[in-house]
Amino acid sequence: MTLTAATSPPDAHTRTAADPAAVVREWNAIATDTIKTSLGPRPSGQTAIWEGFVSVAVYNAVVGIEGGYALYKWHERGPAEASSAAAAATAAHDMLLTYFPAFKERLDTAYADSLAALPAGHTRDQGVDYGKRAAARIIELREGDGRFADVPFTASPAPGVWRPTPPAFQPFIDTWLARLRPLLLASPQRFRPGGPPALSSAAYAKDVQELKTMGVKTGSGRSARQTETALFFSGNLVEQVQTAVRDHAARHRLGIAETARLFAAVNASATDAVVTAWDAKLHYGTWRPITAIRLADTDGNPATTADPAWEPLLLTPPHPDYIAGHTTVAAAVARTLTGVLRTSHIDLYVPSDVTGTTRFYGSADDLNRDIVDARVWGGVHSRTADVVGCRAGTRVAAWALDHYFQPSPPTRAARQDSIAEPKCGDDTD
Repeated sequence: MTLTAATSPPDAHTRTAADPAAVVREWNAIATDTIKTSLGPRPSGQTAIWEGFVSVAVYNAVVGIEGGYALYKWHERGPAEASSAAAAATAAHDMLLTYFPAFKERLDTAYADSLAALPAGHTRDQGVDYGKRAAARIIELREGDGRFADVPFTASPAPGVWRPTPPAFQPFIDTWLARLRPLLLASPQRFRPGGPPALSSAAYAKDVQELKTMGVKTGSGRSARQTETALFFSGNLVEQVQTAVRDHAARHRLGIAETARLFAAVNASATDAVVTAWDAKLHYGTWRPITAIRLADTDGNPATTADPAWEPLLLTPPHPDYIAGHTTVAAAVARTLTGVLRTSHIDLYVPSDVTGTTRFYGSADDLNRDIVDARVWGGVHSRTADVVGCRAGTRVAAWALDHYFQPSPPTRAARQDSIAEPKCGDDTD
């Protein structure tokens, strides 16, 4: 179902005694706006990294006081009487100020507003103190994690190998994401998939033919609905997810601990999904559809034919095809939601700034299917890169929920092996 009006996050006026979780939603919105403004239209998975850092700090700040869940790589519980709302606002503020110091004035103003909405006194002060410690813990954990390291892409141009694409011919962006220490996984390679189909294979030729027909800018075989789907998911997916999760948490009146847990699980899994995707991109370095189609006469596959003038519907992001970052992240989010919510009915309203519409997704299968299709219909990813990325993201999230953000003490309901894995588009095995 497509709605014409996008949902909007709750604001400070909604924070009442009956809805203490609003402070977590508010600071997620502030974090998203700060990250978006700082990075601009950067076609990279970097957005997910910062959302993950902030979310796990807020999670620790809240559940360390409220209880109910195991802390993330920390053992310091806060005073039971401390304000978890003050702790959440403080942790988010301190994380963002550390990583985005140019936004100090607006962050300080938002923080002052958050504290002013809470009763002054010892309870608030204790929450502030604990929130500072929660943020400091994450900042300490992330020292020397590989951010912004010089990670070269050294493969020489050859059939099947990635190279900068028109019109901007940008270099491989943010290669350091491939070597970043994950938030949850022990290694970026933990869920690296096997390689893509050989250039000589029928599977490769099938991917190319579908892209030539369905991903081309003009004269495609797409329906109007398929084109709209490609455009709908052509923007900042991580931002779309934040808005959708805020809306879900508000409509379902999740408590402050449950809200903090949901954001932490979603965003930490998305962070590691980005690392997993970039690891594969750097390792395999496969060319994008625009290169594959324009240079098909060099691939050695008799079932493909070159079209030197072919253009995709969407601009091609400056990094390799395999695996698709969008589908890896989306699948991690979908699997996290089914695991945390303990149901395949995710009840998510996802907005798009590109189309100005909002889509309702009742199931993780539907969300995965549309994003897999969208990247093919946009002409920027092969279906194989999409489906394999979706499978990898699903595995990342399933593993994450088996090891982190668990109820404390553990309960039988926390086991993840009873959750049906969401499907990945045409993936039925």
